[in-house]
Parts: sequence; structure tokens; C-alpha cells
Amino acid sequence: MKTKLGLLYGGKSAEHQVSLQTALAVIKALDREAFDVYPIYITEQGQWVKGERLEGEVTDIKALQMTAGENAISPITLSSEMVPAGAQEETVDVVFPLLHGPNGEDGTVQGMLELMNIPYVGNGVLASAAGMDKVVMKNIFAQAGLPQANYVWFIRREWEKDRTAAYEKVEEALGYPCFVKPANLGSSVGISKCKNREELEAAFEEAFQFDRKIIIEENITGREIEIGVLGNDEPQCSVVGEIVPKKEFYDYKAKYMDGDTALIIPTEVTEQEYEMIREYAIRAFKSLDGAGLTRADFFLTKDGQVYINEVNTMPGFTPFSMFPLLWQHSGVSYPELIKKLVHLAIQRHEEKQQIKYTI
Repeated sequence: MKTKLGLLYGGKSAEHQVSLQTALAVIKALDREAFDVYPIYITEQGQWVKGERLEGEVTDIKALQMTAGENAISPITLSSEMVPAGAQEETVDVVFPLLHGPNGEDGTVQGMLELMNIPYVGNGVLASAAGMDKVVMKNIFAQAGLPQANYVWFIRREWEKDRTAAYEKVEEALGYPCFVKPANLGSSVGISKCKNREELEAAFEEAFQFDRKIIIEENITGREIEIGVLGNDEPQCSVVGEIVPKKEFYDYKAKYMDGDTALIIPTEVTEQEYEMIREYAIRAFKSLDGAGLTRADFFLTKDGQVYINEVNTMPGFTPFSMFPLLWQHSGVSYPELIKKLVHLAIQRHEEKQQIKYTI
């Protein structure tokens, strides 16, 4: 019997378009002999829209952008409304959240699916929320003893009360160059590299458009190395890849729009460096109580020092995305990777059903 898979994509987020690209890539890769696919689209205004079971090929993201109308649904009735009445089992078996950024990758949707007791692919509430908030994530990594760049952070109100003090704190603690980022956003949205006070001021303005909290990190000069993590309680790691941007850093445009970057998979590292990266990636995954998948990003310096930058709890599956390519070069094809993720989701869900909730 086929698995009824609900693909959840779009979202009320600055990363809406990234999610659409991810959804299209996953749909193209799905084995239709193994899955019945039900699209669930969240508009940029936050409306949930169900689609009919997908038949045939989908070649353009425009086909995935449904209007609400009579197909609008409530998230609360997600499981009962997705599969036509009269089907053998009128629920989806698993939901695959292909959402990036706030209102999707940050534990909100995961919490809703937990309350509805629906199996879903990927990380749970804790790992998703902590992995989304770069400040919380880095605090957890520090507790786990993972080496990382120095950082400071601010909330908008603190900055607005005394902007000069905020800039001086950055200059004293980190110096230039440094990176300014929204704390709760991914896909390189709102990130700026600053070489002086003028650029720092502009970067604060930019980052605070996307979040009420921002993080500023010192510059680490090194190669940008990434590794894929797959599993639940016994995670495995892929080969390592390297990002070589043609620009100063791997920004949103280079990542998703013009492909102005080179991905080297696998990249050359020593056995000792690989083991260090692998060990740190698994430690980071376990420190967040991860499930399913993460992509862990590192800096590797010329003298062999490894610093963790961040983890992405729902890495993209676009044609430019690193995560599926890392596993492809590790012997796991794109369709097989999706099957493994669905299996891990069901496995984790079944484990949770064993928990005793009454005394």
C-alpha cells in the first residue's frame, strides 16, 4: 500500500519562494509507486490551501501556488481534510514540512503536528526552535563544548535606546570585519558583512527588518565546509562539501537566484579534519535532540582548526542545495533519501506512542 504523504510548503515567511523551490524539487524526485502525494500550500498571508492528489508531472512552481477559495482548510482539521472521503483511511500517513524560516522551521508547525499526533519528517519542536534562533543555538553549542566564533546579540528595543552603545559593544568585542544576521531567519536573508561603522549601522537597520533580535559574529577566515546528518538516535554523516562563493560571502542571491558559487563535493580534507567535523556535527545534532536530518556548517582554517557556524534543521532540496548532493555522493540517491526521511519520521512517531501519559 502506498504511503499517503502530505507535502507542506510555502509559508508566511521571507523564505516563501525558497520553500516553493524546495517543494518542486521534492515532488520531481518522489517515487510515485511508493507515495500518494497531497499538496498543502500556505500562502504568504498564512492561509492554508489543500490540493488534489498529484497526478502526472509538476514542472513549474506556479502550479504549486494555489488560491484559497473553496479549497481553504483549517490547520486543525489537516489530517481529516487532506484525503478524500471514502478512502480506506481518511488521513495522511506522514506530513513532510518543506517550510523554511519562521512559522514553519521554528517549531510552530511541528508543535501543531505533535498536538494532532500526526507523524512528520524532520526535527521536533525543541530542535526546530533552538536551531532557528541563532542565539539560543550558539548558547547550546557553547554548553556542549563546540568551538565557534565569538558573538554578541541585541533585541530591537535595546538597540533603539542607545544605538551608539550597541555599535561600540560590537567593535570592542568583535572588531571588523564582522557579520550581522537576523537571529531567526535562514537562507542568508538579511545578512551583511561589515568592515566599518557605517556598514555596521546599515546592517543593523537591514537585519532588524526581519527579526526583533539580531546576532553579530566575528569573522573567521577559513573554508566553508558542510556535512549532512541523517538519523534519529544513531545519526550518520555524509561526505563533506565545500562552498566557494565568487562573492565575499554566500548570500541569498548566490544561493538561490544566480547560482554564483561553486559547490565542491566531496571536498579535500584530511582524515583527522573529517573526523573532527563529523564528531562536532553529531554532537551538535544530539545537543539539540535532533531527529531526521540537519546540515551542519563549519569553518576550517588553514591551521586545521574547526569552528561550527550553525546547523540547518530543514535544509533546502533545491537544485542548488548542498544536503541532497552530499548524500548523493555518499551513496544515497535523492529518491532514496526522501524514503529514508519518511521512514525515520514514522520510526520517531512510533517511539513517542510508547510514552506513558497517565499515572
